[in-house]
Amino acid sequence: MNSIYDFIITPKEGRYNNEIKIGDKKLIVNVNIEDHKLVSRHAIIKSVPLAYSFNLKEGDEIIIHHNIFRRWYDVRGNERNSSQYFKEDLYFCKPNQIYLYKKNKNWLPFMNRCFIMPIKDINPLTTDLEQKCIGILKIGNDELKASNINPGDLVGYKPGREWEFIINNKRIYCMKSNDIVIKYEYKGNEEEYNPSWANSC
Repeated sequence: MNSIYDFIITPKEGRYNNEIKIGDKKLIVNVNIEDHKLVSRHAIIKSVPLAYSFNLKEGDEIIIHHNIFRRWYDVRGNERNSSQYFKEDLYFCKPNQIYLYKKNKNWLPFMNRCFIMPIKDINPLTTDLEQKCIGILKIGNDELKASNINPGDLVGYKPGREWEFIINNKRIYCMKSNDIVIKYEYKGNEEEYNPSWANSC
């Protein structure tokens, strides 16, 4: 069973990532199914599209857009699946809704996606916890590599591109290659900023 243009996927461990363990008890931390922050983004590919040739195959783990698994309420208060719902526990996923895929236990970027780790704001005259529009490239891609921008580089990016993901208990920002606008030299006092709550996700 293959779609022509879409991947067919299934949630890795469930549609929502909304439980935390406290001792031997589980606590559900969301009260609204429409809140995108706790919708799972981890999926497993069940089949690949026929129209494209990607470096992805059945069984690969991927990170996807939060709206695919999210449920919502219509104007009558009825609970609904997303428009990507296919049947049972299967969903359609367009190629541009995939951000990362896992190979040999490593997360790799899909197409022109990249991921930035913010750095702490050490300016004593501000209450900001992280510097705006500057961070460390954690996961690059071929486009950035061709411009000599590699993982570990300190880069600047366009404002409003802070699309938050939690990967390996680290909060990082997903963006596209053309969102990276400058490569900085390190001053030596840069420090990654990862909020404490990310370690429990």
